[in-house]
Amino acid sequence: MSRSPEEVLEKTRRRVAPLAARLDLAARLEPYTGQMWDGAAISWPVLHFDDFSEIPFLVDITGVEEYQHRARLRAHSGDLVAAVTPPTLGYEDYCRERLGLGEVEILLAEPVAGLMAVAQACGDGAVWNQLVERAREGGGLVIHPFMGIEAVWQLGRRLAAETGVSVSVVGPPPPATWIANDKALFGEVVELTLGEGWLVETHRAAEIAALAGHLLRLAEHHRRVALKRLRCASAMGNAVFEASDLKQAGEAGVETLVRDFLARTEWNGEEEVLAVAWEEADISPSTQMWIPPAGAGLPRLDGIYEQILKGEQKVFIGSRPSSLPQAVNDKLAAASLDVAAALQALGYVGRCSFDFVVVGDPLSDFQLRFTECNGRWGGTSSPMALLDRLVGPPRPPYRAQDVVYPNLVGASFADLLAMVGEEVFDARTRRGRFAFYNTGPLAGFGKMDVIAIGESQAEADAALEEDLPRLLGI
Repeated sequence: MSRSPEEVLEKTRRRVAPLAARLDLAARLEPYTGQMWDGAAISWPVLHFDDFSEIPFLVDITGVEEYQHRARLRAHSGDLVAAVTPPTLGYEDYCRERLGLGEVEILLAEPVAGLMAVAQACGDGAVWNQLVERAREGGGLVIHPFMGIEAVWQLGRRLAAETGVSVSVVGPPPPATWIANDKALFGEVVELTLGEGWLVETHRAAEIAALAGHLLRLAEHHRRVALKRLRCASAMGNAVFEASDLKQAGEAGVETLVRDFLARTEWNGEEEVLAVAWEEADISPSTQMWIPPAGAGLPRLDGIYEQILKGEQKVFIGSRPSSLPQAVNDKLAAASLDVAAALQALGYVGRCSFDFVVVGDPLSDFQLRFTECNGRWGGTSSPMALLDRLVGPPRPPYRAQDVVYPNLVGASFADLLAMVGEEVFDARTRRGRFAFYNTGPLAGFGKMDVIAIGESQAEADAALEEDLPRLLGI
């Protein structure tokens, strides 16, 4: 007999109550209640923007200041999209005409705190005045951000105070945002919900000597071990070590390695750092979730994906729908829905994804390990949602990935479309195999994101790996 959403929520709240109490979560969430979205259908203007300013170390990602234009993929006719860098010339026409994403208003704000702090920029100058006017005209406003950081909610509060109309945020308030995005806190959520055995061996410390000791002890039982900062994305805050190297370095040498890592990642001397076993696994799936506000329904699983990772650090570069055995997918789904319900009980709202590794043989004896939560829109959910808009369910086989072609440096977006020709996907005819987004870094770095569609997964992979380079003269 299935349980009602209310019964699931109440049971889940009891599971995570110790964490909520320790964090004094109810009191910390209370200041945000005025701008919390209640899950009702949205009839007001919607403001979309992608503000990456609170994710550390993204400066190491080529062209990251242009990633803010992924927000356009969420916007529908009549919506607003804010950015502090101009969109690629011709890209808005492409979104409107080729992809059929509707006519939106682009708000170009003047940067006030760097090129990634879009929320702060929206609170100043001409864009602020435009938002005030649109909120008043519409009788309200909804903000749908990339991530529920403090600056987003401050913007919502200011707009509500200035206009006297309702302004809500489709996203988690900051205390819930950082439960999801903090690797240590998220690990606690997993263990409170599912019990032991769902995480890699993990130790926490905020002292160099203690972290070195944890690494050396882990090195006795694992071939590789790692340090992880708590709030980084895409492996940018990780360092992986061979156990044999650590044993040879000894205590003093390992302390030097830890000290260098902490200096490189601008450690503040207080935040805990994780020392973890680096599981030997080639399969790293992710689950894409939508979490409504508590009381507005249960979390929804929108897809299971295989992540495409690059290098020893396993940096994310793309994804494709899961081709894993059904038993693996079923276990991923069940665990993800349970943990998503726990986040919902802790105040989380909106888009979210979970990353895993599959340890053992996926065809027989396997175990799943959560590695992190991405409490935001991301590199898998954005193309997934775009494809749903372009072709609707069921999704065709596809692969989404960022690509870098140095010979495209200096190329315009029009040049790209001309080279790909009839193979560019057109929503009006449902013909073509390639859809492009995140094209801001194209001219400067030859970098962009691509969705390649095929009749089979093998065709989609070949389209991206072989056919697209051929069309581009690579």
